[in-house]
Amino acid sequence: MPNNPQTSSTSWFTLPDHRLMAVNGQDAVAFAQAQTMNDVAALRDGEWHWNGWLTPKGRVIALFVLIRLDANTLWMVVPDADAEVIAAELRRFVFRSKVAISIRGDLHMAGRLRASDLASGNHWTGEPTDAIELDYSGDFGNGYAGRSLRIAASAAACEDPAGVEAWRRADLEHGWPRLHASQSGLWTPQQLSLDRLRAYSVKKGCYPGQEIVARTHFLGQAKRGLALIRTAMPLSAGAELSTDDTVVGTVISACRDTALAILPLDLHPQPIDIQAIDPNGPQTDESPALGGASWRIEPLRSGLAR
Repeated sequence: MPNNPQTSSTSWFTLPDHRLMAVNGQDAVAFAQAQTMNDVAALRDGEWHWNGWLTPKGRVIALFVLIRLDANTLWMVVPDADAEVIAAELRRFVFRSKVAISIRGDLHMAGRLRASDLASGNHWTGEPTDAIELDYSGDFGNGYAGRSLRIAASAAACEDPAGVEAWRRADLEHGWPRLHASQSGLWTPQQLSLDRLRAYSVKKGCYPGQEIVARTHFLGQAKRGLALIRTAMPLSAGAELSTDDTVVGTVISACRDTALAILPLDLHPQPIDIQAIDPNGPQTDESPALGGASWRIEPLRSGLAR
């Protein structure tokens, strides 16, 4: 991960932008199967996958990790999004289902820039009453040996802003979108290239937005997808990217010199000169907020599919 701040985070550090939501009850799996975009019924005890919740028009509201503890217990690791709001919205669809949705404020998320000693792939390890670990490793370089995430009753021993930043950058480099609130409800799973992470299903049956997702998949209508871009100029979510005065894409999440943007699929990885306009910054007729900058579009790293 180039240009990372110095960090010694091979020990555990807190992930303050992650919350844990629990779905408990006899109908937990059936409820999650009907509401989320991935195939929850295909998970076995001790497995997890990437998942998300969509609008009826097939736009991603929030992304999360879904963990199956057993037939009556699911956990969702929710980064960035307001977990309280997501839980409240999901409760509106419980109806007569035997399921309870709660925020587990008693459990804490921690990260480590080192591969798990026990967990691998989509198999978690540990005891839910104590701590469990997930393997977040992908294809790394520059001396990084992987990543692991821990959910535990006790908080991590340290706060490490540099470690949190390195964690976020790794998510972006591997194509796991860290959706800013301003980007919620705007993009389809295909536009976010979530097929790379096997984060949605087109075969499992009905869920909100499923018809749009399936139609786009089978008709091959997706014309934009996720791209990793680098620049010396920090960006913010919502910044528009343009070439020759033509807007070509939108930044959806960023971390210093690293960002994810939605760009045309035929815009191949290459060095290009584009202009970034920050919608939250001051605008004048003479000069956009961010001005022109030289960017490089790079291939996303692989290895994070589960």
